[in-house]
Amino acid sequence: MDSKPNDCNSIASFYGVKRRNLQYHYKDFLSDFKIWDQKPHAKQWLLFAKNIGRRLSIDETSLSNDELYTILTNKSGKGKKGTIVAMVAGTKTETVIAIIDKIPLKRRNLVTEITLDMAGNMGLIAKKCFPNATRVTDRFHVQKLATEALQEIRIKYRWQAINQENEVIEKAKKNKKRFESEVLTNGDTLKQLLARSSYFLYKNKSKWSVNQIERANLLF
Repeated sequence: MDSKPNDCNSIASFYGVKRRNLQYHYKDFLSDFKIWDQKPHAKQWLLFAKNIGRRLSIDETSLSNDELYTILTNKSGKGKKGTIVAMVAGTKTETVIAIIDKIPLKRRNLVTEITLDMAGNMGLIAKKCFPNATRVTDRFHVQKLATEALQEIRIKYRWQAINQENEVIEKAKKNKKRFESEVLTNGDTLKQLLARSSYFLYKNKSKWSVNQIERANLLF
């Protein structure tokens, strides 16, 4: 038996009915949408207290039109049904705390770990709502900050190389001498090396090409 979900287009096409008609009848008659208890506030927040677990994650996500939502998830759900614990429009600390606090404190006290980014508002939400949980910084955010810092250093040295080269060129002009940039063993000048190294700094070392490995050896 096929247990994979089908969208309205596929079902409508199979039964020879109009997609819009199928969507309308499903939404207004077959589903429980009209009597859904969270319908009145669904645009502002959703809460599924039964999905709470011992290990949670909280993060902000842009779903549409660049609107940010704060989403609290249960790690054991692994992105499947039962993963979302709460979804709140915006990232305002007081608003998010007020919604999560609707979950009984007894259940929130059972949370032992919550993963979050390094934003101050997320830390405050985690601290206020889950007092017994250990707060763990998401490693992907740490990696992102480290990579950005590395790129800033690369850009700084590149501008230094550009300025130094410009000074040497000016001196060569005054002395009526021909300027030639020093070429490194891989064929790049220092300025080119620092410019062309931007890409591999974002990649795992195991995915570097031969040329990128050579540049890395010269750079570091």
